[in-house]
Amino acid sequence: MRKYLIAVTLFLTLLPVKGETLRDSLTDQEFWRLVTSLSETGGKFQAQVMSNEDSAQFVIPDLKKTTRPGGVYVGVGTEQNFTYIAAIQPKLAFIVDIRRDNMLEHLMYKSLFELSPDRADFLSKLFSRKRPAGLDPNSTVNALFGGYQNVEPSPTVYEESLRGIIDGLTNKHKFQLSNEDKASIARILTIFRDAGPNNLTGQGDKNMSYARLMDATDLTGVRHGYLASEEKFRIVQNLERRNAIIPVVGDFAGDTALVGVGRYVEEHNAVVNVLYVSNVERYLFEQGAHGKHFYSNVAALPLDSSSIFIRSVTADISRRLGIPISNANEDWRSFLAPINNDLENLANGRIRTYSDLFAHVR
Repeated sequence: MRKYLIAVTLFLTLLPVKGETLRDSLTDQEFWRLVTSLSETGGKFQAQVMSNEDSAQFVIPDLKKTTRPGGVYVGVGTEQNFTYIAAIQPKLAFIVDIRRDNMLEHLMYKSLFELSPDRADFLSKLFSRKRPAGLDPNSTVNALFGGYQNVEPSPTVYEESLRGIIDGLTNKHKFQLSNEDKASIARILTIFRDAGPNNLTGQGDKNMSYARLMDATDLTGVRHGYLASEEKFRIVQNLERRNAIIPVVGDFAGDTALVGVGRYVEEHNAVVNVLYVSNVERYLFEQGAHGKHFYSNVAALPLDSSSIFIRSVTADISRRLGIPISNANEDWRSFLAPINNDLENLANGRIRTYSDLFAHVR
């Protein structure tokens, strides 16, 4: 009997721990293990280093009403995720994108958040420009970007920023970046340096510069951008310093990334309460059976009644689908949709096409 009890005890100690409480910080080893183990082989999609969604903040007032802080956020893309993260304050966030460069850009951002004492210094490093006088933690976002408007790029600041980024990732955190990864980070930082905050734009966008995007508002004129205030900046900064924003290379309809995120969240007794998909579903619907696998992945996530999609659609596609947008000057429109409702409507056939996703939006 004693041998039997010892054997059972040993067996139980080898089982994975279930129901462990989700922690608000990860060790460097845990962070990098998640980045590498959840990531898939990178795929091809249009290159983009910043968002072009001018309506991203429209949903934030309702999002804050329906989303409890301390959950898990999953998103796609670049810096627009920081604005949503600052608004809902999750305990942990995963950024899943098919482009490996997106993961590397988020690692670049992570290092810059860690290196920068405030927003003005962050912009100095991100855009490789000497910090102008007169900026402080109380500066408005207009004053912040206005201060950099006529500042030329600095080779010295660029080299110092790049060296600090790579040193932070490889020497401080001990992340195993290849020479190709380091070269990609340098190339991304060069794009920011060469364009500057007033000329860097998103894919296919002619008017929405980084500076203008950071000055965007919701429909009532309130600014929620992650650089709109020092408080919002520090919310994201604290998460980055705690290794709590985890970038992953993955296809939403793939077999590893989103599935692995869901498994990790479930094993840590938590819930995915926000899934920001941008307009990815449009492309997934075009891919037929492969695209439908995305919703199987979503259904396997740990969800509750408050779990919600954030999705975006261009004004052009919106007009074709008959989706109302509030202002003809907007290039995009963003919407919220309860995830469980959509899964139910997909299961019973009420959602068959991409346009059906928007049949009941207001």
